[in-house]
Parts: sequence; C-alpha cells; structure tokens
Amino acid sequence: MAGSISRVPEQDEPYYVMFDADFGLSGLAGELSAMPVPYEDPQIGGDARRLLETSLPDDTLRTLWLAATGGRFDPADHGTGTRDWLRRILEECPPPERRASLTYTKYLSTIPSGFPPYPAKPVEEEVRDAVLAELRATEDELSGAVLPPDAIPALRQAVAQAGADLGFRLFLRTLKAYAVEVGREQYDRFLALSDRFEYPYAVIRDELNVAWPPIDTTRRDTDWDFGLSGLTERFAGEWHGATAEEVVRQAAACDDVRQAPGTAAAVLLEDSLRLLESPLSADTLTTLWLAASDGGYAIDRLGVDVRHWLGQIAEVCRERLRDAAPAGRPVPPSVRVDFAEPVLREIAEVAPGHPIAGGAVLEALAQVVSQVDPDLGFRLFLRVLRVLFVPLKAEQYARYEAIGERLGYGEFHVSCVEFLTE
Repeated sequence: MAGSISRVPEQDEPYYVMFDADFGLSGLAGELSAMPVPYEDPQIGGDARRLLETSLPDDTLRTLWLAATGGRFDPADHGTGTRDWLRRILEECPPPERRASLTYTKYLSTIPSGFPPYPAKPVEEEVRDAVLAELRATEDELSGAVLPPDAIPALRQAVAQAGADLGFRLFLRTLKAYAVEVGREQYDRFLALSDRFEYPYAVIRDELNVAWPPIDTTRRDTDWDFGLSGLTERFAGEWHGATAEEVVRQAAACDDVRQAPGTAAAVLLEDSLRLLESPLSADTLTTLWLAASDGGYAIDRLGVDVRHWLGQIAEVCRERLRDAAPAGRPVPPSVRVDFAEPVLREIAEVAPGHPIAGGAVLEALAQVVSQVDPDLGFRLFLRVLRVLFVPLKAEQYARYEAIGERLGYGEFHVSCVEFLTE
C-alpha cells in the first residue's frame, strides 16, 4: 500500500525479535564508540544507508550525531566528515539480505489461524506526524534550554527525509544523552509509538529520564499476573539455575514498562506482609505456597518455616525499594472487602478433584479471601486453577473475567485460565 511502512531487507522480522535493546545508529550512539562497528547488528548499516540516501548536508548529519552522543564523539575529531564516516560504516557493516530466522518462523507457526503474523502496519505519514508532534512538544517544553539549539531542527529533517523510525530513535537517544526529563504522559505516547514501530521496550525505557509519579499500588499497569501470585509462577518449572533469593530479586525488580520503578517490589511486599501478619496458620500458608508454586520450591521438605520465607521475600522487596524509591514505601491500599463474597462463591463452585491438594487448597484460598485480602485470594485462586488443571465452564470463566475487570487486572491476567474452559 502506498505510504505504508515496509520492512527494509535488514528488517525482515519485527525489531523486538531481532533486538533486546537499542540498535542501529541510535544504539551505537549509546555506546559512544565509532569503531569497531558491532557486526552482529545489521541495522547499523541500514541506518547509515538511510541517512546517506537523504540530501541532508554534512553539517546537519554532524549535528544529529553530536546530539545523539551528547557531543562525546565527533567524526571531525578523527579527520573525516560525518557523511564520509557514514560511508565507512556502510562499507564495513553492509546491511545483509536476511530471511526470517528459524526462531521467528517457529513463532509464526504458533499463531492461531485468523490472526495476522504482524500488527497492522502503521502509515508513514501518521507516525511521521506523531514523531514531529513529540519534537514540537519537547521544543515547547524546553524553550531552547538543555538541548543544543540546532538539535530539534536537525531531527525534524531526519524524520522528513530518513524516515520516522530512524528519526524517532535518534530523538530518544538525544533525550537520553542530555538527561532531558520526560513527563509521564509523553512517556506513554512514546510507548504507543514503540508498539507501532515494533521496538523492544528497552529502546524507550532504558536510560530515559522519566518524571515518575509516586508509586501507586492500586494501579494495575501490567498485562500479567503480579505480586505473590506472580512470584509463585516463577518457582514452578525450571528455575533451579538460580537460588530462591535470586528468583525473588528478579521478581521484585521486574517492573512493567508502564510502572514506576519499584512498583513490582511494592506490590509483592504488600502481599507478603498481609499473609505474614495474618491469622492464617503455618499449615494453611504452606499449603497455599506449595499449591500455587506447583511444589517448585518445597519449603515443607526443605524445613523452611513459611513465615520466615515470607519475611525473606519482604526483606528483598524492601532492599529493592530502598534503591528504586528512596522517598519511602507507599501506604498499602485498603482491602477490597466488597469482593470477598463473589470470590468465595467462585471458590465454592470448584470441585476439589485433585488427588494431592484436594479440598485443603480450596479451604486455604477461602481463608485468604475472607481473612486477608479478596484481591490476593482471587489471584492465588487463578494461579491454583492453572497448576491443578481444574476444568471450567464457559460461564465460570466469564464471571472470572468480570471480577478481574472490576479489580483492574491486565489483558492477559485472567485469560491465562481460558484454556481450562470446556
């Protein structure tokens, strides 16, 4: 279709499949080195070719590169013009003709029929206008301060002539190079553009100076499970390449790209303290942990006291918060007691048919809902349904979706049990 963005030969696959961090010339600018070029990144040569195919004068190309590196690498210092330097890059790192990798081919084979293998392609004019709007917003906000005065005009020309994709990445790298503070609303718009360009989220978030609001654990800015129920999933299956404490640290540091740093730790801390300080017996808490983690960390066989274990989890979270949110831990939100009755009804409707856990697990879940926190109880309930492969009726799943929506769960949280429906 005329005007749409098509993948150039070096981008046969989405960027998020090819890379897990910034890439191309914007990634190279972050490394602050001219040579040797990392040959495993075919986008470097592709980006150089895009710039060389423009009519941008050498002074503008130099301005772009100096802005992206924060003035820390200038081709002129090495006796060459920027256009000649780009030609050298293109010669030493030509973008190869590539086919989709075997890994991505296998990934495509898992997509159900009727689902497109790629998101709908953005129209170049639309994303170009969106990137130019962000340049204007930044220029208005800064009023000429912080960034070099010719940086924004050069970036505008890059967007117009080299494409919105490369122009946007150089813009992001420039913001990072000069530690420009980005408001939360603009950051969210950056993420929306990232989805359209199919970037790995690290292109946006890594090193960007975001003016995060205080941690708010009532917000569910993640599409997946979270807190203690999310932690238990990490202990199921193959996790033994790390210690139990390292697994907890990974979970506590795994903030969603839309969450303020420290949010994952704050939510996990709340869940752990609520169970630790609850009236539930040690046997009940142990039953919950073993069921939700699918016995992956068998604290009963290892002789680990469950409350000591919850205390260890809490301490790891406190350490993370001291680093990520030194201003202080947010006050836990009040328990949503209005959800206790509907969640208890759903637990009561599930037949205790598992040969190992049986009704003891369901009774433990009911105690969490009635005596601790219905939200946590419902999340652990969903987790246990997956572990025990409890068959569900379509109407049960529909009610779970309604509860999850009211609790603000993300897109893929409740849907993780959809495969259990008859």
